[in-house]
Amino acid sequence: MSTVSSLKEIKKGVVILFKNEPHKVVESEFLRMQATKPVMKTKMCNLVTGSINAHNFSHGDKPDLISLSKKSANYLYQEGKNYVFMDNDSYEQISLSQENLGDKINFLSENLSVNLLFWDDKIISIETPPKVELEVTETEPGVRGDTAQGSVTKPATLETGHVVQVPIFVKVGDKVRVNTETGEYSERVT
Repeated sequence: MSTVSSLKEIKKGVVILFKNEPHKVVESEFLRMQATKPVMKTKMCNLVTGSINAHNFSHGDKPDLISLSKKSANYLYQEGKNYVFMDNDSYEQISLSQENLGDKINFLSENLSVNLLFWDDKIISIETPPKVELEVTETEPGVRGDTAQGSVTKPATLETGHVVQVPIFVKVGDKVRVNTETGEYSERVT
């Protein structure tokens, strides 16, 4: 574990120890104002609880950078409020609660390859691929002439229950790629 030496090290993707729990920086913006000292404005995801926290780090703040160990696994199925994964090395089945996974449950489809994230030899969460393919299970049909105003979208429910805004040409049964960082539609899979 090392300590941050400059505010500019607190950037998107970095994992730091904040309030004694690992947090992944999701957004960061360096703000330099005339009358005050510079700050790093951040949004961080608590990797233990899945909650998103906003915090401004100032010049004197020196959080610890931490590294998480990873193990390859596949998502198998949901059992009540728990989600079961299989370790690809030992074939052991590991159950994680909805609280551990947070919003990541919106992107879990059968046999999805993920990384189990360990901190102090304890599984705290998972890392999903940057984009996943999911099937549209419910959406309204596009109406001819709706594109006159330019890019028009409509809500679509995916196989995981997650709802995204999609272009009007997407229909039930289509597979779409979804960005797992933002939770937004990326493209239709052909």
